[in-house]
Amino acid sequence: MENIRIATVIFHSAVGEVRRNLDAMVHWITASKNEGAALVCFPELNITGYSHLEEIKQAAQSVPGPITRQLSDLSKSQNIAILAGMVEKDDKDRTYASHLVIKPDGFVGVYRKLHIAPPEQGIFTPGNAIPLFESGRIKFGIQLCYDSHFPELATHMAVKGADVIFIPHASPRGTPQEKYRSWMRHLAARAFDNGLFIVACNQTGNNEKGLCFPGISAIIGPSGTVIKNNLSNMESLTVTDLKSEELNRVRNHKMRYFLPNRRPKLYDIY
Repeated sequence: MENIRIATVIFHSAVGEVRRNLDAMVHWITASKNEGAALVCFPELNITGYSHLEEIKQAAQSVPGPITRQLSDLSKSQNIAILAGMVEKDDKDRTYASHLVIKPDGFVGVYRKLHIAPPEQGIFTPGNAIPLFESGRIKFGIQLCYDSHFPELATHMAVKGADVIFIPHASPRGTPQEKYRSWMRHLAARAFDNGLFIVACNQTGNNEKGLCFPGISAIIGPSGTVIKNNLSNMESLTVTDLKSEELNRVRNHKMRYFLPNRRPKLYDIY
């Protein structure tokens, strides 16, 4: 990979208010570009808002569609890649918790959440693909919230060449400090075990549908140490430089880069 400056947004999303949420994104996209970021990542389902109630399906839109057209225009005008979340519906009227990858050259990619948390089951359909994306000469994967609790997924992405995994959250309940301690139990391990960067951000505030989100973000280096965090619980921007030398320092160390020494034939039967 090459060095890249990225931005993460702690974002308050109103459920079902797509226009309001898109308009609010413009400020943070512009601010990210002004800070020199080449990519900005928003939380899970930030465009449509997050809910596990049946009514969230009313906010679902197709891809491509009006949302992707507006974000493509923004990406091109600001010359910045945008990662943002929405409830997506397909041509069979199935709904997905999806995260978009919008690039200035017109590229539109989609990651559909693979592991559906118990409260979400019956609302969202699980995806069946594990795509990797490229931007600014980094290769990255996306996981959404509950996905991050399944170590095999991060390892699969690492084996396929991911330098970074973005993990947007819509994770409610608790204080920012409690949420951060929860994240550090597993997100640091995903970075350390696989020798890559983890970038996570969460929604903030009350969604007026029974959920309140503690807004935090965290960027973890390939050695498993936190590079930067934000526990403000307020809408805010965190800008971080992901440096190739940090990745190379781990991956060129025989005892600190574990991935090449895996023996998958022993345990891939599970």
